[in-house]
Amino acid sequence: MVLENIDYKKIFYYFEEISNIPRGSKNCQAISDYLVGFAKEHGLTYRQDEALNVIIKKPASAGYESCPPLILQGHMDMVCEKKSESSHDFFKDPLQLYVEEDYLAAKDTTLGGDDGAAIAYALAILDDDTLVHPPLEVVITTDEEIGLLGATALDTFDLEGRHMINIDSEDDDTLLVSCAGGMTAHCRIPVTTQKKTGKKLTVTIKGLLGGHSGSEIDKNRVNADILLGRLLYDLKKQSYEIISLAGGTKQNAIPREATAELLAAEADVYTILNEIKFLAEKYKNECRTNEPDLTILTTQGEEREYSCLDEDSKQRIICMLMDTPNGIQVMSSDISGLVESSLNLGVLSEENGEYCFDYGVRSSQATYKFYISNKLEILTKQLGGTYSYDGEYPGWEYKKDSRLREIYTKAYQEMYGSVMKIEAIHAGLECGILAEKMGDVDIISVGPNMKDIHTTEERLSISSTKRLYDLICKVLKDFAEAMK
Repeated sequence: MVLENIDYKKIFYYFEEISNIPRGSKNCQAISDYLVGFAKEHGLTYRQDEALNVIIKKPASAGYESCPPLILQGHMDMVCEKKSESSHDFFKDPLQLYVEEDYLAAKDTTLGGDDGAAIAYALAILDDDTLVHPPLEVVITTDEEIGLLGATALDTFDLEGRHMINIDSEDDDTLLVSCAGGMTAHCRIPVTTQKKTGKKLTVTIKGLLGGHSGSEIDKNRVNADILLGRLLYDLKKQSYEIISLAGGTKQNAIPREATAELLAAEADVYTILNEIKFLAEKYKNECRTNEPDLTILTTQGEEREYSCLDEDSKQRIICMLMDTPNGIQVMSSDISGLVESSLNLGVLSEENGEYCFDYGVRSSQATYKFYISNKLEILTKQLGGTYSYDGEYPGWEYKKDSRLREIYTKAYQEMYGSVMKIEAIHAGLECGILAEKMGDVDIISVGPNMKDIHTTEERLSISSTKRLYDLICKVLKDFAEAMK
């Protein structure tokens, strides 16, 4: 066991257990079955639905049977990102965990602390019969990272609790009380190709920080797909063709890398390479502070016949990349520093004769969310393409009167002697969907300190993970006492 030396009340034992199970979005069967196996082994009531969501229930501690149930909620899937040189297979390989000072990370891949921490906490709590707690209902959903699909599919008929702790945030001193709604937008632009002969040049943008398209959208991080479009436009005085373009892997992750395969006549290669070198230096100078590791590499391939975009298709794709809205659109007028509306071009790809542009759209204003959607639709259709969206989910509205928030913040102050920060977040959480399904439910969202989620630099603070676990256990006891 890699984490044996840092284990604390079985949190890291269970984190390592689930890290041995591939659990990317749309690949949740094994981790869902693992949770069912845990429930069976511990004699707990459970339900696994067709979407592979799992609900596990544990009776209250002796003397607290009359308390209302408390829900602990998180999701089982993780964002699967890896470094370009990594051979990790997210469908079969366990994560290679390692400890560096106070942080837990995974070699060359995302860690899955988002939201493996929630699973580890829930299993450790369910496994500990010494804790004082009300009746517990643990809800672990699937496919949160690709549009909150598990929560959307979940039937909440058997959930009796009307107080819920969502464990899916990244700062242990901050209590989240509201989040944005969102959707996934799909722009498809058909292209025509033609055969041309020349030398292939592969241009790769890499070294960008990337990050979560909700919580990091305000960090001024460069989107590799957007930068690639700028580079292609800035090469307008050069004679080249486009063989292929690709960038990003998830609509909710800011792309760290993007690649263009270009075609040029042998006589033009030297000039084009020099121009790309000049542009690379210009871009690096522009973002030397916010993206210090930006790298643009160019390699030469063989000279032969390739299938390339015709001139009309080339110009339409470049136009889309240059004109598309991306990043922050509106800041909140009500909460200082909060992003109200944004979008992220997360995936650029080609499939079946179409270039595909997939976006994560977020807004705390439902009407503005659809305004952004309409802007994408009209741009796409002007360029001869088709538009659709899916995975639309509501925001989570702030609840003015919250007994659970009161209990949690009081426990925090008693444990740490300071006042907890209370904030709204621009990222999407499952709280809005579950609140809409369940009616009058009192929800808060918490989590241990994490850095650079959804990237290969993702790290989970070990001390924070331990600290938050103790706080949650205190809250369970305080809730049981207050509601007895």
